[in-house]
Parts: sequence; structure tokens; C-alpha cells
Amino acid sequence: MNWTLEVVVVPVSDVDRAKAFYADQLGFHVDHDTRASEDFRVVQLTPPGSGCSIVIGTGVAPEMAPGSLKGLQLVVPDIRKARAELAHRGVDVGEVQVLGESRTPTLDPLDNVGFLFFNDPDGNAWAVQQISARGR
Repeated sequence: MNWTLEVVVVPVSDVDRAKAFYADQLGFHVDHDTRASEDFRVVQLTPPGSGCSIVIGTGVAPEMAPGSLKGLQLVVPDIRKARAELAHRGVDVGEVQVLGESRTPTLDPLDNVGFLFFNDPDGNAWAVQQISARGR
């Protein structure tokens, strides 16, 4: 049986500000924006090429404090290109960091060990890792 992770709830304080950040600055696709009442709104966004989406909203996860989610991770084939795109879109993104030693000498030396980091407007922390080829 396959078990797929499809949605991660990201706690935010301002849904419209967060939606603009994820859609306009990160380039996530807005799958839907549903308001069932004044106290319940769900916005689902998906990173390009991802099988997993994020959900932000009002009344979605009241027990989670805005900005409390840490360790979300995206994977890209080219970390330098990803950093340039994020910076161009106005994201306050850190420099590329090498965390560890590459064990794939025939590939780009940043594969698996190249990372960059940024936060959303509430302080939810994201990492981006370069993986351009995966072993089978």
C-alpha cells in the first residue's frame, strides 16, 4: 500500500498576505480559496511540480501558532537558479550553504548538500535542497 503525503497545514496570521507570498513570490499554484464562513477559510497552494500542497487559512488549525512550523523543505535540481529566482521575486533568501560533504563526485558538488533557507512573513521556516539526480 502506498502512503502519500498530500497536504501540510502552515499556520499564518494573515491569510491574504500569506497567499500573496506563496503565490506571487514563491510561485505556488493556488488550487482553491474557499470561505465557508467568516471564521473558516481554506487556501490550498501547490509548489510547481510537487505532489504535496500546503494549506493556509482561518480556523484550519487554531492550536498552531502562526510562524511555529519549522523544517519545511523543498527540493530543486539547481540551487543557484532557485536562489536567483527567489531573490528576483523579492524573497529574503539566504546564501547557498553547503551542509556536509558531497558523496557524488560525478555530479554537481552541491547535489544533496546544497541548501538555502528563508522564512514566510510569519516566520515559518523553509529549506531548499538541491537534488538533481536520484539513485534508483
